[in-house]
Amino acid sequence: MARWEPGARERLVHAAVDLFSEQGYDATTVTEIAERAGVTKSTFFRHFPDKRELLVAGQETLSRLLAEGIADADPDAGPMDAVAVGLARASDEMGPANRELGPRLAAAVAASAELRERDALKSVGLALAMTEALVARGVPDTTAHLASEMGVLAFKQGYARWAEGDRADDDGLAPHALAALADLRAAAAALG
Repeated sequence: MARWEPGARERLVHAAVDLFSEQGYDATTVTEIAERAGVTKSTFFRHFPDKRELLVAGQETLSRLLAEGIADADPDAGPMDAVAVGLARASDEMGPANRELGPRLAAAVAASAELRERDALKSVGLALAMTEALVARGVPDTTAHLASEMGVLAFKQGYARWAEGDRADDDGLAPHALAALADLRAAAAALG
């Protein structure tokens, strides 16, 4: 077993998504995930408290990038423009491995109530990070919450479009997330 090779965390995530897709979340054990990743069970538990947490690997980093982008936006930028900067910052960190994992991860989440619940909690965490960053910019609470929820929805829609889209498109996630945000802004304006 390649216990000391770098990238154990990433290998564990990929192994888990593969196994969840092949045999279902409930039927997959931590031991199977560790074996598929080429690590020991104790290495698994150094990285994740349980198999459900594999779904949110990187959530802290994503939350931080979204909040940093919002904080770094032009001081005169409105809430949605600041959210766009946050989306661009976080999206720029997503690479080909994230894109390749997307459809398989979505399928695993769709097939498991427990993973859908954890995915919803992830969305809440991302929205909270953006809300706090917007409030720190002086955006009123209700406006900050609404802008953050739209930001999370734009990120998810953009990620889905990117992950399922043409592989020859190498523009990255940012254009897809920003296009989704523009669509949501137009839809909100049409609500009247």
